[in-house]
Amino acid sequence: MAKDVVIVTGACGRIGTALVHRLGEKYAIAGCELEHAIYASKKEELIPVDLTSDASVAQAFRHIREYYGGRIISCIHLAAYYSFAEKESPLYEKVTVRGTERLLRALQGFEVEQFIFTSTMLVHAPSKPGVPIREDSPISPSWPYPRSKVETEELIHQIRGKIPTVVLRIAGVYDDLCHSIPISHQIQRIYEKQFNAHFFAGNLEHGASFLHMDDLVDAIVSAVEKRKELPGETSLLLGEPKTLSYDALQKKISLLLYGSEIHTYSLPKWFAKLGAVLQCAFSFRHKPFIRPWMIDIADDHYELDIQKARTLLGWEPHRDLSTSLAQMIEKLIKNPKDWYRENHL
Repeated sequence: MAKDVVIVTGACGRIGTALVHRLGEKYAIAGCELEHAIYASKKEELIPVDLTSDASVAQAFRHIREYYGGRIISCIHLAAYYSFAEKESPLYEKVTVRGTERLLRALQGFEVEQFIFTSTMLVHAPSKPGVPIREDSPISPSWPYPRSKVETEELIHQIRGKIPTVVLRIAGVYDDLCHSIPISHQIQRIYEKQFNAHFFAGNLEHGASFLHMDDLVDAIVSAVEKRKELPGETSLLLGEPKTLSYDALQKKISLLLYGSEIHTYSLPKWFAKLGAVLQCAFSFRHKPFIRPWMIDIADDHYELDIQKARTLLGWEPHRDLSTSLAQMIEKLIKNPKDWYRENHL
């Protein structure tokens, strides 16, 4: 008996690879990636597709129809543009927004039981400690990356047709090796005993929710399996319910590395931004991670109410960042060179 078909865009990315590994046990996976991606799991067929090209998307879906038929139980759309290196980029519109439009229009000719879009918790306005964000909390993205997700969410609502949709607003993703840009740089600053490790722009009691890769994959798999039970359109926040403050993270990392807690000082934003400008101006070989535009959002606070995901998906995170930090630090101490390479430091 032929397996049901699941499409995964961005199938060779970090999330895509983990997801394909799980779903490939039960479903036939059509993984969509850029043409230059030549590696793939044995549990999928890799279909070259450039979401910025009408011709490429059309060709990919001709192939899908010919080899997989006209029924798709879920299309999980992970592919998007994201970069900490720059604030503005035309690729947010070109890849994330218009790429999703091409994908959804191509799917209209199929029998599709579900379309899952991976958005971000950052589409919401920041909150305050003790005030968790819910799915109906205000939408107010503060920079182009989450703004592109908001535009795409609106587009999906407009052109989905009869396709049931699930929008997952995901917290920052990490795993046992870290693989989180903000966390890995925070660890690096403390590990190397950098002078700027002792300073933070804004409120030290603010922080952001994170989510372990395994828990994210569990949530997506549950959404696929419960697709017939979900509303025609739904949005879900996914993250750990406990948000660690920046200061708590600093102390935890320092304690794990050196057995003592680091003291961190809060800087006025104007002063921190001036420092970031000067660092960028006089760094000729490697630009620093902290860019001036990041200062304005450095202490935005995100803690999440995940009750809706609990109810609809029967899902609960089984990992937490506080505990997982010990594994990250252990791997760093054991082999710093490999850890730095893994985290692109």
